[in-house]
Amino acid sequence: MTLPDDLAAWLRLMQTPGVGALTARQLLSTFGPPQQIFQTSPSALARVVGNAVATAVLTEPDDATQELIARTLDWAGQPGHACLTLADAAYPQSLLDLADPPPLLYAVGNTALLQAPRRLAMVGARTPTAQGERDAHAFAQAFSAAGVTIVSGFALGIDAAAHRGALAASTAHAGSTIAVLGTGCDRVYPPRHRDLAHTVAERGLLLSEFALGTGPSKGNFPRRNRLISGLARGVLVVEAATHSGSLITARLAGEQGRDVFAIPGSIHNPLAHGCHRLIRDGAKLVETAQDVLEEFGWDAPTATTPPPHAPEAAADATEAAAECDILRALGFDIRSFDELAARTGWPADRLGARLLELELQGHVARLPGGRFQRIARA
Repeated sequence: MTLPDDLAAWLRLMQTPGVGALTARQLLSTFGPPQQIFQTSPSALARVVGNAVATAVLTEPDDATQELIARTLDWAGQPGHACLTLADAAYPQSLLDLADPPPLLYAVGNTALLQAPRRLAMVGARTPTAQGERDAHAFAQAFSAAGVTIVSGFALGIDAAAHRGALAASTAHAGSTIAVLGTGCDRVYPPRHRDLAHTVAERGLLLSEFALGTGPSKGNFPRRNRLISGLARGVLVVEAATHSGSLITARLAGEQGRDVFAIPGSIHNPLAHGCHRLIRDGAKLVETAQDVLEEFGWDAPTATTPPPHAPEAAADATEAAAECDILRALGFDIRSFDELAARTGWPADRLGARLLELELQGHVARLPGGRFQRIARA
């Protein structure tokens, strides 16, 4: 691990105006570690990065930067916290292949997950359908049970469902999850994920390339996508519209030589259109978690205990509900109340009451605009 004095030099370098990941790599590859960079002559630096950046590099940090460096050193010294530099053995090897690997990574949790042999990214819509959210959770749980570490972006919707699904696996071989943030590691965004952030920090890993105190910014989230794909062997897109950040992650994965997978959906679901486009462009169609495990040769461990089952009466009731007229009328498309009334021939009051029952039982999801969608059982 980087010593405090060395880390202070790395922090100073990355807080220098005009120095980003690419400029830092130029300086590091030419002059060596940051402490040596700061001892280099202005003329030598200028030949590599120009006069303006050379001057900035050799100028003593202002008070705000010095305060940030001191605060970060204190933060990194706390249990479970780490700052990983390109010189650290714990720095993820898979990121070194990127055109612009972050010179500094901030981490909270189990940094050993960065070297886990089985890592898969899962991404998708921030406002998914109920079925998409359920699929993300179920797939992530199945992958984690097979020892796969799930990488995602900690956003609302599919990302959060994937993180939670990975943490829900309880087998002896279970993997975990890495949440790649678009803020500093000391910030929680979105705020409603505060409890999830604590759980990931305890049982997985929070990871960011952004300095402490960095808040949510529109440009940060597309940037962190290259780390999501870069950390993983492949990327699975669960639901995505035709113009979405998930497709950016998928494109980056392809450019990085990673495999891209997509779950198809109804042709009437706008959030399936992005997945269908990926499949047309060569992504592998996925219907079960086993499809991905087999693609990578990742054998799922044999279950040691049988899954819990409900009493026969409850199972019979569930089967009866699953075969009712409403579910047959729904099929697996999104339909309005009026469409269901026409298809079933039921009066509005009876249909509304039955839809509510099915919603409470978890068979149907109520969507905006008075529409309904059937939820397939995992």
